[in-house]
Amino acid sequence: MDELTLIEEADRRAHAYLAGVNERRVFPDAEALRALSAFEEPLPDHGRDAAETLRRLDELGSPATVVSNGPRYFGFVVGAALPAAAAAERLMLAWDQCASSFDNSPIAATLERIAGRWVLEALGLPPESAVGFGTSATACTLACISAARRRLLARKGWDFDADGLLGAPEIKVVVSETVHVTVKKALRILGFGMRRLLVAPTDAFGRIDPDRLPPLDDATILCLAAGEVNTGEFDPFEALIPRAKAAGAWVHVDGAFGLWARASSHAHLAKGVEGADSWTTDGHKWLNTPYDGAMAICRDADALAAAMNSDAAYATASRDAQKNLTMEFSRRPRGLPIWAALRSLGRDGVAAMIDRHIAQAQRLAGSLREAGYDVLNRVVLNQVLVRAGSDAETIAIREAAQASGEAWFGPTVWRGQPAFRLSVSSWRTTDADIDAISELLRRLRRGTP
Repeated sequence: MDELTLIEEADRRAHAYLAGVNERRVFPDAEALRALSAFEEPLPDHGRDAAETLRRLDELGSPATVVSNGPRYFGFVVGAALPAAAAAERLMLAWDQCASSFDNSPIAATLERIAGRWVLEALGLPPESAVGFGTSATACTLACISAARRRLLARKGWDFDADGLLGAPEIKVVVSETVHVTVKKALRILGFGMRRLLVAPTDAFGRIDPDRLPPLDDATILCLAAGEVNTGEFDPFEALIPRAKAAGAWVHVDGAFGLWARASSHAHLAKGVEGADSWTTDGHKWLNTPYDGAMAICRDADALAAAMNSDAAYATASRDAQKNLTMEFSRRPRGLPIWAALRSLGRDGVAAMIDRHIAQAQRLAGSLREAGYDVLNRVVLNQVLVRAGSDAETIAIREAAQASGEAWFGPTVWRGQPAFRLSVSSWRTTDADIDAISELLRRLRRGTP
């Protein structure tokens, strides 16, 4: 089979998969999982037929997928891929661009520059900010915190690039007691010891309490959250950020999904967040782009460009080249699906999608309260945090829902007790899907399969 015929066959199979996405089990059944053992084969001595390889991938692999690209996946605050974003991704694969700089890919550099500007406009962030398109919130947090530490040390006369950290002034980090694991991971990788982090107590909703904020100074990075991962709440930016700026601290905001509230009628939830120094957000969560698309945003464009610079004698580029704003040198143009999503939705479309999901989350919460569940959060965003009557019942209901194949959502722990978390973030999710998951949980609470 020649190259174009093989690609056409892959497109046919992908089309068939998408055509049935509404009817597929959200989590594969036992038979599909057992069939994965067929992939356990030794490395072939001689190459296998490409068409047969594709057929095996589809026939054995597709039934074993988690249908996060469907309407009833409520796990991990991830959305399905918008048609425009998915189509752009397919064309991007055919282009096969190394999107490190304009010289490597003029089209990628142009569209990622435009996408960065659009992201800043949509989120209401400072227009002078640099936007690096990275793989994930973790990688983008690494970039932002690296820039923050380097800049704070420079203000104290320390040359981080030349002298490293040995003997450097200590940079302290203040985090919330509900800080997301990706922020902790980035800090750990960068050498900020977990026992040395200053932990800010939170209120009943998971927001940092300004009255109990640890002391800040000009050698401090303050990490805040736009959308706490369980409750969807926002740290009180208007109270915290001016205090941090007055002390000379750097403020970083983890806004993996919650920052997109700024593009909706609920922008007031994140009022004041534009005063921070850096932000991270994802495309593959609430903007509904394919995975592997996140953003490191830094008000001080020079700080991010200097921290991430990867120029070499054989590969120099402009300050705002993506290889000089992100962790990766050889990289795919991750900003292209984000550009396509924003262009196809427009301001109105982004706002309508975010507003709809928040309304659906509130609809779901109301239905579950009527069914006797304890909804633990105020549901200000798209997160619904739930417990049943006991720890055992909460766990059993969540496991039964997952096993049903009708929907999927994951476990969590809130204030020391098991709970489960439903995230409404897929463009495919309709009110009928919300009613269906509500009915499923009603049945399970009554003990009815």
